[in-house]
Amino acid sequence: MSRIYHFPVVVAALIGPFTVACDGPDRTPRATRASSVPATPASATTEESGTLTPPVVDAAAAPAKVTYADAESAFQRRRYAEAAELFANYTASQPDNAWGHYMYGLSAWKSGAHERALEQFDEALRLDPNHRKSLLNSGRVLLETSRPQEALSRIERALAIEPLSSEGLRLLGRARNELGQMPEAIDAYQRAISLDERDVWAMNNLGLIYIQQGRSDEALPPLARAVQLRSSAPVFQNNLGMALERSGHTAAARHAYASAIESDSTYAKAAASLTRLGGPVDDTVADSGQTVDLAAFAREFQAEIERWRDTTSSDSVAVEMVRDTVVSE
Repeated sequence: MSRIYHFPVVVAALIGPFTVACDGPDRTPRATRASSVPATPASATTEESGTLTPPVVDAAAAPAKVTYADAESAFQRRRYAEAAELFANYTASQPDNAWGHYMYGLSAWKSGAHERALEQFDEALRLDPNHRKSLLNSGRVLLETSRPQEALSRIERALAIEPLSSEGLRLLGRARNELGQMPEAIDAYQRAISLDERDVWAMNNLGLIYIQQGRSDEALPPLARAVQLRSSAPVFQNNLGMALERSGHTAAARHAYASAIESDSTYAKAAASLTRLGGPVDDTVADSGQTVDLAAFAREFQAEIERWRDTTSSDSVAVEMVRDTVVSE
């Protein structure tokens, strides 16, 4: 009998000096725009006051018309507060453009205006109920504001539109984790990685769950692979250090913490852990006298991904049945 999976979302929580799991919004346009109306958008913005108010257009002294390209340019330069104001102006003149409201929502989110961001994502969804990016990024906002059940609903809707989305499954894992549904969170992360074997955030978040469950040995392969793929990320180095430390590889843990600090000298969690263990070391020789082979852990994880793929492929027909059923309603 085919198994039908229903997908839901969760952020990997932290314990002690763990680094909170996270990921960012999709900010890469799919096509170059030849006009002010995009085929696909970019990213997000920042509002210092926490509130964003669309400008009131005075017919007697109307400001210069803002194009989508103007607003997106500010966003790409990470001038998020300015981008939010520009997208507010743009959506006032182009109220039926779902992408404009989506980008306004991203800008508001980056500005710290979470409720305004949700309002704009909702407006994009009113105009286009299948606007998957608005569903996923509003899910992220809800997770950040401690509303995982609401986030789960939106992520499930996005997965109903595109069940085989590694991004959606990663967010599903975050939501399930936040809700304390650990087996479901682990399953979602495994499926995300099966679809995208370079999804370092899913690997990091999976490793964190294993550490939280006291399964530090199992956390080593995904965290070693995440560090192998992105060695400059202090978050991954710190969490690898925690898994190594809890697995009894103290010297290797000190090396990982030192690497995290080398990538970011202000990384307080890694600095505190390194101080607690007695400072940095020059090699990764464990207390038992054996070398900790992180490359071997990474290879072990890659082999595990192939086993997950074998399982996922056997369920693909059931997944497609779920998508066809939902889309046809």
